[in-house]
Amino acid sequence: MEKVLKKLADQLNSLDEASLISLWDKYYEKVQKFTPSREWEEDILILSLIQSIRWKNQLFNHCLALQVQEKPREEKKSIGPEVGNKVKKSAKVLNFRPRE
Repeated sequence: MEKVLKKLADQLNSLDEASLISLWDKYYEKVQKFTPSREWEEDILILSLIQSIRWKNQLFNHCLALQVQEKPREEKKSIGPEVGNKVKKSAKVLNFRPRE
């Protein structure tokens, strides 16, 4: 089981985040229309996988920024734009509660 999960994680990590995020709205809409079907279950898993990539990248960037901040200024090497100069796109947070 663990080997299967590691292989899945490796494949998912190799996909382009921008391409995945472009599918987010499509799958969000699909799971809003619940049907007790295998297709709905697969759609919610796809949406969850897309969310997991976004979360992983946000956490990675956050941890990297903390690591860069902890280093003394003279140790920093400029390899691109500073982390603080990026324009942040707000993330969508899903609310998984039963509808009233």
